[in-house]
Amino acid sequence: MRKILAMVTVLALMVCCGAASADTFIQGIDPEYNPFSYMGDNGEYTGFDVEICKAACEVAGLDYQVFAVNWDNKLVQLDAGECDVIWSGMTIADTMKEAGYVISAPYYDSSQVLVVRKDSGIETSADLAGKVVAVQLGTSGEALLNGDLSALKDTFQELVTTENFLMAFTELEGGAVDAVFVDSPVAENYVSGKDSLKILDETLGAEQYGLAFRAGDEELCAKIEAAVQTLVENGTYAEIAAKYPGIVNNLLFLNAK
Repeated sequence: MRKILAMVTVLALMVCCGAASADTFIQGIDPEYNPFSYMGDNGEYTGFDVEICKAACEVAGLDYQVFAVNWDNKLVQLDAGECDVIWSGMTIADTMKEAGYVISAPYYDSSQVLVVRKDSGIETSADLAGKVVAVQLGTSGEALLNGDLSALKDTFQELVTTENFLMAFTELEGGAVDAVFVDSPVAENYVSGKDSLKILDETLGAEQYGLAFRAGDEELCAKIEAAVQTLVENGTYAEIAAKYPGIVNNLLFLNAK
């Protein structure tokens, strides 16, 4: 009898745990990708993507959780179940689709730019010949420099890779590198508070942001997309976007073309 009761208890726990897991949605973010996802002054993660995901979970009836990924290993961590989605200013790449990941509709238009020190004398990408440039590991910027923009990279003295954008900017301000190759919204957000830095008037590679789900998660993707659409229709999406004026004009759901 005790064995039977023990088995029933274990099965009950498994059912309960399974139900809790099914109702939980874990957002995988880059924890230093301001203004999309970053640590707020209160010690909690915030940003446009974080706020939208939280609101979408409320609409969809899901318990929200957030997980800070290593951006270079984000898809490995997604596959391992450490999160249910990569939702953090992630560039939609054909390689992800080819690998079977479920990709949402794009929600943001972006591009790559170069950030330099104002006193560097660097005015265009051509001036980076013989210079040291930094880029974050696992980003579309790194992919571009190793792909379509490899000819530009070949002119550099060195391409330095960092774990996050903050480290790259720190290297730039400290003089260890001459430029940072970075997504435009992140560059604009960071440079706005730095009198010593500037963004070159040159865009290098148009791209769009979207969400990445594991292969086979089409239903979950559709559920989240429907919840986001509800936020667009009831005005919540625009209210959240208004807190981040630097990205509003490039949000596709608010600026249909």
